[in-house]
Amino acid sequence: MERMGRMGRAEHAERMGDTEYAARCLAAERHGEQEAEALVAACAGDEEALFALYRALANTREPLPASEKFFAAQDRMLRSRIERAGVTDAASLPRTPADARLSLWRGDITTLKADAIVNAANSRMLGCWMPGHFCIDNAIHTFAGVQLRLACARIMDEQGHPEPTGMAKATPAFNLPAQWVVHTVGPIANGHPTDVDRALLANCYRSCLDAADGLGCASIAFCCIGTGVFGFPQREAAGIAVCAVREWLDAHPESTVAHVVFDVFGSEDEGIYHGLLL
Repeated sequence: MERMGRMGRAEHAERMGDTEYAARCLAAERHGEQEAEALVAACAGDEEALFALYRALANTREPLPASEKFFAAQDRMLRSRIERAGVTDAASLPRTPADARLSLWRGDITTLKADAIVNAANSRMLGCWMPGHFCIDNAIHTFAGVQLRLACARIMDEQGHPEPTGMAKATPAFNLPAQWVVHTVGPIANGHPTDVDRALLANCYRSCLDAADGLGCASIAFCCIGTGVFGFPQREAAGIAVCAVREWLDAHPESTVAHVVFDVFGSEDEGIYHGLLL
């Protein structure tokens, strides 16, 4: 018991050291060493305060390279936090009565082990820049690590224009349990979708499935694309999602994609999808 206690304390100290180091590096990069020292000191050794500092700085950091020492500390910190939150294996999820190729899961997509997860991105494709914002774009970029924004920036630099609505781009998932992140931009419906918006939303799902198939993925998890700040009504969006996915799977029987997870975060979306998939 005493040995286990010592091991737990050592693990906590290592986590604290990684979190403080990652936060200090980003703070010094942004504000200089003196201000970084003050910001870290203000956290008073509190791991959650240090992580909040890291997250705010990472969320607003330009897509720049970093040192190998920083990446090592950041990666250990993020993977430890995800492991402590609890990783769910998509392969273990029950299939829906309506379609054995589909699953419904309510949980944090950054803790889901699937071949690919889908990020509801914006047209810049560089993540959410609001410090600590709890949208899915922010969460995925935060827990993947600063490498993700850099990977997205390289894609966008090569592309030379904003990402069109309804298309998809894939990047590695870095520190997430998934292997890939597929980024797609949903239509901005503002509560009143047009027929064009509906067609574009359906194309988001098809484009993501095309991308996953091209990567050889067996499983992909979708968030509720377009229903957040973009304002697509949840019930209608869910119907479009389920229809588009099932039609794509029917049309691609030879695809590597054999399992699609609809991941929801709130009880309202869970109830809507239950109604569609039971």
